[in-house]
Amino acid sequence: MLSFTVPLLEDGARVVDRMRVVFDYKVVLLSSLSTQPPSAGGSATLTLPHTASRHGFFPVLSLLMGAISWGIIWYPYRALERALVPAPVATLVTYVIAILFGTLVFRAAWRQLGKYPVELFWIGLTAGVTNVAYLVAIMEAEVVRVVLLFYLAPLWTVPLAHLLLKERLNWFGALTMFIAMVGAITMLWRPEKGMPMPRDFFEWLGLIGGFTFALCNVLVRRAHVTTPEAKSLAGAIGVVVVSLPVALLMGGDAQKWPALLADQWWILVLLAVIGIALFSTSVAMQYGLSVLPANRAAVILLSELIVAAVAAHFLANEVTRLQDWIGGALIVSAGLVAVWSERSSGAVPKG
Repeated sequence: MLSFTVPLLEDGARVVDRMRVVFDYKVVLLSSLSTQPPSAGGSATLTLPHTASRHGFFPVLSLLMGAISWGIIWYPYRALERALVPAPVATLVTYVIAILFGTLVFRAAWRQLGKYPVELFWIGLTAGVTNVAYLVAIMEAEVVRVVLLFYLAPLWTVPLAHLLLKERLNWFGALTMFIAMVGAITMLWRPEKGMPMPRDFFEWLGLIGGFTFALCNVLVRRAHVTTPEAKSLAGAIGVVVVSLPVALLMGGDAQKWPALLADQWWILVLLAVIGIALFSTSVAMQYGLSVLPANRAAVILLSELIVAAVAAHFLANEVTRLQDWIGGALIVSAGLVAVWSERSSGAVPKG
């Protein structure tokens, strides 16, 4: 038992240290966005920089930080799973912490949940399915393949933006969808296994999570009357609602969860760091998604592919096939075509 516990403890402490570095970046980013002092109700309010615009630095930085975070978030969850904390249980606990942190810092966001219940309900539901599907999939399948399936965003964003944001579907949009589909087929093609489809249940989860991610991003863009912190709070609540039944189904005996979580000191610390970092990342991403056009935001978030591939190589010793890289490059190219189409048309989306 000692030979297992000591390396695990060292691994956990190392993960906590790495996550603390990521969390420090979140604090710097949120401080650059700034918050107004608590009002009479005791709640801070996010204030966007005066220089921010849909072409500005802060929206892009916000999305890049989100992409980096989600490119490595699987690593601490896998460390927790090695400590016998199932991924659905860890997801549930970290997002409960995220809700508590968001309530403490942005208490006024709860009022918006009552003011715009329909918009925030759908954002919360799609965010819940997205996060749970992604985290469960990436625990069990190859990191790069799950991320590639997840980031078929250009394929879904174009028709969703047409349906929900009334953005015109032109030949650029059709080209975007075609290139993304070719990239997916290239990555998934295995002649000995027939049709180029996800190989197992967990890869299907990655694909489903990617669709709901694109849908959530479009819904965030449409709900421009709500604040980034309200959207983040709705998303965290949605994750808790979706992850609870999954945790009860896949997480073993719920009565053993408290003892399991308190087994080693670093588990609770890591859960708290992840929860706070996730909410901080979410607020930054909601800001970026609310300001930037949907297709351009999807391209910036594709940088997670690079982060995840590098992290999987060094942290999980995964070997990525040339075929996967070619498919990934085509998916990224599809996103670049989407941006090119926006700049060529000069269209400014509503909101």
